[in-house]
Order: sequence, then C-alpha cells, then structure tokens
Amino acid sequence: MLKRDVERYIGLRHAMGFKFEREAGNLRSFARFATARGDTHVKAATAIDWAATGCSVDQRARRLGQVVRLAEHLKAEVPLHELPPARAFVSQRTRPSPYIYSAEEIARILEAASQLRRSKLTPLRAELYQTLFGLIAATGLRVSEALRLRFDDVLPGAVLRIRKTKFNKSRLVPLHPTVAVALERYLALRRRVNTRALHLFLGNGGKQLTLQSVDWTFAVVLRRAGIVPERTRRPRVHDLRHTFATRVLQQCGTRPEAVARHFVALSTYLGHAHIRHTYWYLEATPELMGHIAELAEALVAGRSA
Repeated sequence: MLKRDVERYIGLRHAMGFKFEREAGNLRSFARFATARGDTHVKAATAIDWAATGCSVDQRARRLGQVVRLAEHLKAEVPLHELPPARAFVSQRTRPSPYIYSAEEIARILEAASQLRRSKLTPLRAELYQTLFGLIAATGLRVSEALRLRFDDVLPGAVLRIRKTKFNKSRLVPLHPTVAVALERYLALRRRVNTRALHLFLGNGGKQLTLQSVDWTFAVVLRRAGIVPERTRRPRVHDLRHTFATRVLQQCGTRPEAVARHFVALSTYLGHAHIRHTYWYLEATPELMGHIAELAEALVAGRSA
C-alpha cells in the first residue's frame, strides 16, 4: 500500500514538471524500508530510522525532509499517515558569504585569463577562459549553465537560451551589446577550431569543458591577477554570479516600486525558483543598504511596503 502511495506521489511530481530523480530513488528506498517493517502508512519513527542511515548530517536532513513532504501530501487524504519531526536532523553549516569583486578586480581577472598558455589540445585556452569568465561576470549565469551552452542557444537579437537548469526551468537571457560583440568574436574563432562539437566551451580533445578544469584554471588566474592572496578561503568563479546580482541590487534605488521591479526582474534573470533566493544577496552582503533589505522583506512576505 505504501509503495503504491509513493509511486503515485512520484508520478504527480513528474507531471508537475520536476525532474525528481534523486528524490524518487530515496522515497522508493524508504517505502521498501517501511514495508519490510510491516508499515502500511508513513510512521514518524520509521522515517527517522530510515533517514538516520544517511552518511552525513546534511544527507540525513535531506532524506527526512523528503519523507516529511510525502507525508504532508498523503496525510491530506488519509489522516493515518504521521508527520515526522522535520528538524530531527539539523545541519549547523551556514552558507558561506560570497566574495564581491570590484570592477578593477574583474578587469584584472580577464586580463590574466587572456595571458593563459595555449596548447595543441586547447588552442583557444586564453580566449575561451577570458570569454567564459567575462560572460559569467556580465550575465550572472551559473557556471554549469555557461558550460552547457551550445551554438543553437545563441539566438538572434543577442539573447542566450538557458535550457532546463537547476530547477528544471528554461529561460532567455538578453545580453548587453558589448557582451554580445565579445561573445561573437569568440564564436568566430571557436567555429574554426572544431566544427562538429556543439558546445561553445571545449576542454582537452574537443570535449565539453568540465567544472573541475574551470575551478583549477580560475585559481591560476586569481593568483596571477593578485586577487586577495592573503585569504585562506579563496574567491570562487561562482562569486562572479554573486557579484553581478549584488551590483544590480545596488542600482535599484530605495523607492518600493523600484525595489519590487528590480527584485522580480533579477530573480527571473538569474533563474531563481523563488524571490527569497534573490533576497539572500542582501543578507549576505552587508554593504547593501538596510532600507532596501526592509523593502525586500516586505516584498518576500507579500506585503505592501
């Protein structure tokens, strides 16, 4: 009975457009675990015992949260299902504050990238990384989104198509004219190197560039650019996205209607599932004005400021 309920719930999530692959595997595992105990409905104790088999606190918390959401859905139909305590496994880890690059630091990063040594396997190494880092800094794309870009994602009118990404959504990202020109200059070179590969950014041997290669190269570029060498935790390439979001919010003014307009537009542009994810940039960046934060809190809560 419980296995059937789980499959029905998974089918519903798929029908709503969620990928739900890892969650589906976990919930099927829970259903087998509970059925082996003779449970026909979700029981809180069983959910905790199953979640406790995770190998880390974070994993245990995620597993329990998945069962809690399942139980909430099923309990609305059949009250016999129990709601497990959602905070039985709480991770104390906090999200690290982003490093916000100055305009001068970004210029130094791009200059250092342009000096990278080329090889037979990566003849466009300098142009590739200068374009990649510049594109992320100018658009706020996730690194994974940039690496998945293909030629047919560069649309007429200086627009990028970002295919189903972190939240299984696709979106269109307009480019500033200067960014569009720089990207087209790179694409002209890229087309000469490999005419069969579809991705814009290629690694060794014409294969799609990997995140590991990007992280390693970015560390090299930061060192050559002399970006905060004294820090024990070095800035990341993903912080270019944070910098983009922060700079946009700094320009939105303090009028309630301006804050609302900028927040909604930025949230859509960045591909956030909820506007509260955009609000995090205010929480994580003390330099942003407190008045903007207050207005944003009202917006997130659905109140009129």
